[in-house]
Amino acid sequence: MQRCLELAQLGESHVAPNPIVGAVLVHDNRIIGEGYHQQYGQPHAEVNCINSVRKEDEHLIEKSTIYVSLEPCAHFGKTPPCADLIVRKKIPKVIVGCRDPFEAVDGKGIEKLLAANIEVEMSVLDKSCIFLNRRFFTFHKKKRPYIILKWAQTADGAIAYQNQAKQDRLYISNDIANRIVHKWRRDEAAILVGTRTAILDNPSLTNRLWNGKSPIRLVLDKNETIPSDYNIFDKEAATIIFTEKENRTTDNIQYVQLFPNENYIAQILDYCYQDNIQSILVEGGRQLLQSFVDKDLWDETRIITNEKLFVSDGLKAPSFKEKTIVNQSYRLDENRMDTIYHPHLNEL
Repeated sequence: MQRCLELAQLGESHVAPNPIVGAVLVHDNRIIGEGYHQQYGQPHAEVNCINSVRKEDEHLIEKSTIYVSLEPCAHFGKTPPCADLIVRKKIPKVIVGCRDPFEAVDGKGIEKLLAANIEVEMSVLDKSCIFLNRRFFTFHKKKRPYIILKWAQTADGAIAYQNQAKQDRLYISNDIANRIVHKWRRDEAAILVGTRTAILDNPSLTNRLWNGKSPIRLVLDKNETIPSDYNIFDKEAATIIFTEKENRTTDNIQYVQLFPNENYIAQILDYCYQDNIQSILVEGGRQLLQSFVDKDLWDETRIITNEKLFVSDGLKAPSFKEKTIVNQSYRLDENRMDTIYHPHLNEL
């Protein structure tokens, strides 16, 4: 199962909104096939695993055990059901990491296997399997995207100058950290900023420093005050502007109307859920980030701290009401990269 998890990670950022899944076929303690879900719309892990078996080992498939990190699917989507394939190949035993929370599966794959008199063993390394697909599980269980808050701060906790003008942008992250941030962008479905950040920083919000796609750009601009010649309108990535004005599409930019007397964040998250946007990287500014913190609407927080940079009377970084625990930390020269996972991830 550990090998399944290693394989599954190879599909990261390529299969969303599907989960990342790995599969291993074992006969008499020898791996005779392995595979993972490589690309959205293409064969799933079980198919690639079975197809990888060498011709001289094919007769062993009916005597083997298949390990899979997530319950085999039982429905027709972009591809046929994997549970049906396992039945057809007469594999006598299936060991499953965790159950699939997606409504079209959610136990139905296991039921198909059991109905065909296939032995099924469940919940092997289930916590690790769920954590690996925490975006997928959060989306289907909480009915909202997985939310990652991200900011960079100085050693004394400032994220910008107090009275920042456009020409006074505070550069905190080094070149290596900036490359990592672009990988983070590649890994998520969307990226969100507020009006002030869009105007003061004029960010592109695209992935330019890492291999792979750019996220969908989400911008909260209630009054549509961002100048039309700014980078977010450059058509380099799909862009959605959340506004209090009417719904419309102009120059390939989608404008989505928010209702002024209702919670903006809740409306944005609901729109993303309905539009199958599975994860959001929230990059700023402070007010927007703090709103997510105050509403306890976050799953992961990533903080870059420049331990050699101090700014007197700077704009303070968001703060948590309760004490948080840094789960992962590493250094890139003067930058320290901390990751905090919300405790509710343990309940998925």
